[in-house]
Formats: sequence, structure tokens, C-alpha cells
Amino acid sequence: MSHTPTDFLKVANHTAEHFGFQTIDQLRKTPECKKCMTSMPHTVNATNKKTDSHQGLLSSGIATYCDEKLHSLGKPVLLYSFEQVPRTGESAVTFHIFNVERSIAEAILIHTTKALVTDLGYADHIVRINSLGDNDSLTRYSRELTNFLKKRMDTMPATARELMKEHPLTALAHLVEQNHELAHRSPNPLEYLSDPSRKHFREIIEYLDMSSTPYEIDAKMLGHHECYSDAIFSLDIQNENPDKEVPVTAQGGRFDEFVYRTTRVRTPAVGAVVVLKNSKAPARVPRSKPAVPSVYVVQLGFGPKIRSLLLIDSLRKAGIPVHHDLASDSLSTQLRDAETKKVKYTLIIGQKEFVENTVILRDMDVRNQEYVDQEALIRKLRRKYTTPV
Repeated sequence: MSHTPTDFLKVANHTAEHFGFQTIDQLRKTPECKKCMTSMPHTVNATNKKTDSHQGLLSSGIATYCDEKLHSLGKPVLLYSFEQVPRTGESAVTFHIFNVERSIAEAILIHTTKALVTDLGYADHIVRINSLGDNDSLTRYSRELTNFLKKRMDTMPATARELMKEHPLTALAHLVEQNHELAHRSPNPLEYLSDPSRKHFREIIEYLDMSSTPYEIDAKMLGHHECYSDAIFSLDIQNENPDKEVPVTAQGGRFDEFVYRTTRVRTPAVGAVVVLKNSKAPARVPRSKPAVPSVYVVQLGFGPKIRSLLLIDSLRKAGIPVHHDLASDSLSTQLRDAETKKVKYTLIIGQKEFVENTVILRDMDVRNQEYVDQEALIRKLRRKYTTPV
């Protein structure tokens, strides 16, 4: 199965906007960005861009966030952009979520990349995931890994011994790449997670379970220790022809500490890069006219957030555009936003609805509401109105 770069970017555009991502052109038009006179200082440069495993595409999002004054929004920022991979010129789309500390950020990111890859025709894939944890976790793990490797220096390849001088994780990454037996015997980073990091990772796994996503916890999947913190993931896409290169790659994770080191401001951040291999970015980036949703999904609580994310995906498959703010923990804020956006229907999932597998369908015009089984909801919405996509 093959796609032109233009096809790839068209699908990415539709997928990104359905899950709430916006381009920098859309975000810079907001009143907050227009009024803000001061950009956020940062030290993102060619040197530290090398640590993000994506030739700087992931860390470039930090520079955009700072230079374009997106910090002035003071709320979750979901940013996507079309990029050209340095050196290869391949087409890529990057997704960034800023100012969301909770695990729903990773859930949105993983689900968006999964949806994009599936819509491109590669539904046979699994999520590989790992976590190096926060600073406390990484410090403990690095200490244990150092002790483990130092005791076995005589069996290590010369290159790995040299890399030990840089960082034990750099040496381990080389051993993993070489499929060295020490890599398989080395300590598991998940055993050294702090309580907050363990809870964060467990919630991501709960999302994968709730969404029936095939996944594999891969303790030897390592991003650069100076870039990623907490969760890191990739999509392992199965090709119809095992002898051919996988045509699409998707990787991402959380990089709060990298943002802090380059800005000296605590800003939660996750990001992912999806690349169409062996392609050349088109001269013109395709843009579609954004749909005007008539539906707003409102949620409250961890379980309802995940259920809402899955509902949003079901609406996408049904061709029904939707507004949502999955990062919000305030029911009143979401309802006010729904009023402001003048939607016709609000779909509400709280803890009661989550347990009963129902949705409150509220008609915003006549102010009445009813409980609807989730399986019947989309059929009901389709009968009530038809929205062009």
C-alpha cells in the first residue's frame, strides 16, 4: 500500500483537527497571542535537537511554543504541523500537547497517531511502550545500571565501554542496538519508577486496556535520556510484505524535563512524530476547510476521559465532527465552552455514565436531555442531523 505525500498530509490534517489539534496559524490568531508582547526565552539549538531521536522535529515544537508566545494562552495547547525531515526530505507530521501534566495527554497522543496510521491503511500494529520515569526515577535507575555495567566491563564491547563515560543509558542503548546479551540482563527501568511515575504509567496502560489496543511493554525501548522523561512509545506497524521497509513510522513520548532545561519554566509536554518513509514533502501543503461541529463532548474523571476519547474516535469514523476539551477537569468550564461554541448537542459522560456505559445527550436549543446507550448514540445523532465533513 502506498500513499503520495499529499494524501498522507490530507489524512493527517483531518485526523489532527478531529482530535482537537490546531496549526500555528490558527493558534497565533487567538486574542491572547496577539496581545502578548513577550516570547518565552529558550535554548533549543542544533546540539540539543540531536537528542530527540527525530532530527530535531520534536524539539522544534518547543521553539515554536516559545517563539509564537503560546504560553500566553494559559491552557492546554494542542499543536500540529507538517514538516520535512532534515537530510531525507521525507514528509512528516508532528503532534505536541503542552500544559497537560496528566496521562490523558499521552492517551490523546497515542490515539491520534493510531487513528492516523489506521486511516492510512495500516490497522495491523501494536503500541510498544516504556517509561524511564521522572528525575528521581532516572537517578535511581542510572545508579543501578552503572553498578551493573561496571561489574561487567570485561565482557562489554569497546564502544559501549567508551560510551559509559558519557552516560550509562547511552552505553545501554548501544548494547540494545547490538542485541548484546548484557542488554537483556540489565536492570528493568520500570522497577525503579517513583510513585508518581508508576501511577502515571499505570494510567496509560489502563487507557490501552480500555481501548483494546494491542501493546507490548518494552523495557529496552530507550529514548535519549536528555530528551524523554516518563513514557515513551512507538507504533510497531506490521507490513503486508515482511521483506519491505515499513512505510510509516510513529514515535513519541513525554519530555517535561527537556522543556525545563531549555526554557527554565515548568511546562508539561508530550509529542509524537509520524513520518512517511521514502517520500518527498510536497511544495504546497494541502489544507482543508475545518468542519463546524454541532456536538461537544463533556467529561469528568479519569475513566470518563478515556471513554470520551473513544467516543470522539467513534464519531470521527462516523464522519461527525466534534468539540471537546479532554484535559479539562471542570464540568462548568466545559459547559460554558459548549455554550460559547453554540453547539446543538452536548454529550456528557460522568462517573455514573461511565459505569453504566451511557451518555447524557443534551439538546442545547430546547434544554432537554436524555440518557442514551453509547451503541445507539451515533445512530441517534445521524437521524437528528447530517453534518458535512
